[in-house]
Amino acid sequence: MEAFKRVFLIVIDSFGIGAMDDAAAYGDEGANTFLHIDERMDPFRIPNLMRLGLGELAQPAHACRNAPLTGYRCALKERSVGKDTTTGHWEMMGLRTEKPFVTFTNTGFPQALIDELERRTGHEVIGNKAASGTEILTELAGQELASGSRKMIVYTSADSVLQICGHEKSMGLDELYRVCQIARDITMKPEWKVGRVIARPYLGDAESGFERTPNRKDLSVDPPRKTVLDLLKDNGKAVVAIGKIHDIFNGRGITRSVHSNSSVEGMEQTIAMADEPWEGLVFTNLVDFDAKWGHRRNPIGYGRELETFDGKLGELMDAMQETDLLIVTADHGNDPTHTGTDHTREKTPLLLWAPRFQSTGTLKTQSSFGTVGMTILANFDIERKPYMIGDSVLEALR
Repeated sequence: MEAFKRVFLIVIDSFGIGAMDDAAAYGDEGANTFLHIDERMDPFRIPNLMRLGLGELAQPAHACRNAPLTGYRCALKERSVGKDTTTGHWEMMGLRTEKPFVTFTNTGFPQALIDELERRTGHEVIGNKAASGTEILTELAGQELASGSRKMIVYTSADSVLQICGHEKSMGLDELYRVCQIARDITMKPEWKVGRVIARPYLGDAESGFERTPNRKDLSVDPPRKTVLDLLKDNGKAVVAIGKIHDIFNGRGITRSVHSNSSVEGMEQTIAMADEPWEGLVFTNLVDFDAKWGHRRNPIGYGRELETFDGKLGELMDAMQETDLLIVTADHGNDPTHTGTDHTREKTPLLLWAPRFQSTGTLKTQSSFGTVGMTILANFDIERKPYMIGDSVLEALR
């Protein structure tokens, strides 16, 4: 088949389709983000995902297919150790993470780290524990405001993250971003090396309540080796990062970055790219599924977000050209009916579609998320690096 000139890669952040074989080791036995949302959504209207074959990978009770199947689909297994955003995205782009990032879920951050953070930022740390983003604001935002943001909220989760909350009017975004950069510098020490430092700005007051804003900023570590994004860029291809993709790869291999305030806006930005002249990859992450609904254990909210996404997905498909390829996948699970508030160790869907496809089929389960990146490299006839994982499925597409 003639090569595709443009690839649209969309990550439905946290949309798992069933527990991995090793899920019990992560405390995630029985997790299934898709099916457990489907159980609670009646009716569940996601016609475009269903005609792309999502229902062939799991058997939903309420999501129905009312049009012929189109495109190709399969399930992906993760080979990296972990179940977080960074390892999932890096594996898609060819890198296997064998040593998980350090976490501080059970203990909070070491006092030596906190002492250095306070000394270098000039703020007193409150919190320093694992918590959900909404709960920590309910508990401590009033203290931060009462202190004139002399105090700042630091917390973590089951992921390898250090998160700092700051009120946009009291602390200000510039100051929040400054202290987060200091935290990133501090946590480059091997014993403290978290995958991401995340700025979590918020607004509100004790009377009306507190709410996080879209001005989140992630400070990641560099991928340890070149990824598919680097190879695309090195070969003169566009790599357009929409949403938090730029943050996940710390800007490596990116030729253009577009900030999104929501998953809906991220899809609208992706659709807009269909009208622009470029050759290469548009890589979109839709974070609301994870941040707003998965972690907050809200299956109905997650389901409604999927229905909204499905409509935008149809708009993108209508806007695509004959030489375009669409890839829809996910980076991990986050079953909103599971215990706790953590990601879940799950397989993810791989849905592939192009206007010129003349056949359809369900492919065998792939052993790595790296199938995504290797398929993209094969399409552009770019040689993969020996250390990259995953197998291309390009030859199966007709």
